Amino acid sequence: MGYTIAQKIIKEHLVSGEMVVGTDIGLKIDQTLTQDATGTMAYIEYEAMGIPRVKTEKSVAYIDHNTLQTGFENADDHRFIQSVCKKHGIYFSRPGNGICHQVHLERFGKPGKTLIGSDSHTPTGGGIGMLAIGAGGLDVAVAMGGGAYYITMPKMVRVNLTGKLSPWVSAKDIILAVLKVMSVKGGVGKIVEYGGEGVKTLTVPERATITNMGAELGATTSVFPSDETTREFLKAQGREEDYTELSADADAVYDEVIEINLSELEPLAACPHSPDNIKTIKELEGQQVDQVCIGSCTNSSYLDLMRVAYILKGKKVADNVSLAIAPGSKQVFNMLALNGALGDLIAAGARILESACGPCIGMGQSPNSKGISLRTFNRNFEGRSGTADGQIYLVSPETAAVSAIKGVFTDPRCLGEAAEIELPEKFLINDNMVIDPAPVEEMDSVEILRGPNIKEYPKTSPLTDSIEASCSLKVGDNITTDHIMPAGAKILPLRSNIPKISQHCFTVCDKDFPERAKTLGKSIIVGGENYGQGSSREHAALAPLYLGVKAVLVKSFARIHKSNLINAGILPLTFKDNADYDKIKLGDMLELPNIKEEITNASDITVVNKTTGETIKADCELSDRTRAIIIAGGLLDYTKENS
Repeated sequence: MGYTIAQKIIKEHLVSGEMVVGTDIGLKIDQTLTQDATGTMAYIEYEAMGIPRVKTEKSVAYIDHNTLQTGFENADDHRFIQSVCKKHGIYFSRPGNGICHQVHLERFGKPGKTLIGSDSHTPTGGGIGMLAIGAGGLDVAVAMGGGAYYITMPKMVRVNLTGKLSPWVSAKDIILAVLKVMSVKGGVGKIVEYGGEGVKTLTVPERATITNMGAELGATTSVFPSDETTREFLKAQGREEDYTELSADADAVYDEVIEINLSELEPLAACPHSPDNIKTIKELEGQQVDQVCIGSCTNSSYLDLMRVAYILKGKKVADNVSLAIAPGSKQVFNMLALNGALGDLIAAGARILESACGPCIGMGQSPNSKGISLRTFNRNFEGRSGTADGQIYLVSPETAAVSAIKGVFTDPRCLGEAAEIELPEKFLINDNMVIDPAPVEEMDSVEILRGPNIKEYPKTSPLTDSIEASCSLKVGDNITTDHIMPAGAKILPLRSNIPKISQHCFTVCDKDFPERAKTLGKSIIVGGENYGQGSSREHAALAPLYLGVKAVLVKSFARIHKSNLINAGILPLTFKDNADYDKIKLGDMLELPNIKEEITNASDITVVNKTTGETIKADCELSDRTRAIIIAGGLLDYTKENS
């Protein structure tokens, strides 16, 4: 039996466990990336390990999230990260150099390599054949220190692409079609691998758009073959030596196969408030639009923005529309400026933003009240835009551009013959905004620069014999990390200050939660299906940890958030019978009378509702390693004990 692409990379990097679905495996990590919203805490955690220099082949810190500097906090964090990079052997991508996933794809990613990043859209690297996985900051810190990265061995899904995209139908429409089939939780515990003749028709940036939004499936990662198209992309980036051919064996076996005929696809949109709420643009056509935002790590490539410039050239943005465009990297921005396309965007009335995440992370450009905003981004969770009642639709750059001109939802196929835009034979290469780490002989003399907003990692403690705590919050299905720990310009600058940021924890769902949890001292959260979907932000675990949350009892977890809870020493419990969800109410006193013994013995978890007198059973699915982490009080404690 042959191997899939992902299985080949896993086999090459396996340091612990066996490739048996559902079992714990440890992987050697070649590359890591962080961004500034998660990076400060990741580097605080790395420092706590006491390892002088990173042991990966390449680790890069990007400044791309917290670039709106309305106070000292973000600038202090950037200075801290830069000094850590210089001291510990990490490359530093300065603010303005671009979005981490776009720049990493252009300048650092290598087919066949493993990459983990403290950002859930790290799977973008799968567009060039990397095994690229989003992770919590602490997992990234451990990998930088030479430790393995542990995941549950996933199932393999093949998405078989046939045919060829019709004019004005794009890669964004492909991944929206996959989301319609699989849903936002359909990829949990799976790696999505793309194959078939249709793959050859897609450029690397188009492939990266698809793997980027694979995060919205809940998948461990997504990956494309590394083929001649990959070679040409790397050659154009001056990195042909990084090319490795990589494809699935003809007799590789998949757990699931999905067929997508590219020729049958049409322009699509993800409607409020979920990436899998899919409709055709034809169904929405004629509805007025208030705002259009083009960019993000999903759709800000040279190819994307050249197509947008083609549509906008000689046209004018509709009077009722605010159009903002953010090139994904300095490379893209510079090339648009030099070839005249930037002038076409400006002349049409577009507002040009810096090369950063910007509106996608709620950093500016919030739409008007109840405003309809078409965005080429990857997430449209309620309130993520910064406007609580904003109506956010996820669309392709082509749909976004033509709708900005018309002022209403418009199918781009009305434009007729498609633009013939190809990737350049050679990209503009200028890495002058990437700062190398200090030479080894100078590392010890480098001073780490900390601002007053940078606080220590929250205190942890080993698992106690029993836990008695109130239910401090009860929530429903598909709770995202944006619900748990909101983003946006007001809150993101607090990412390095857990005491302060915890005051915003769950306020989207219940404004009284932070004060209630703090007053209780210790508590338990109850939730529904797919709890913790979305961003990799470990602050969605660290803020509850600081507020005294000891366990989260839900119907099911999203992968990264469950891992972050374990790393923080918070028990991730699931109902054995989902009907028991209805047996707990806010304020009920819950007891886990034999929790340490039950965790140690990997037995069912007993949960006694002392308010009602009922006893229910829960699971705590842990490997031997994660069981030891929970008992130790979290990954930092476990790492110190075992170093």
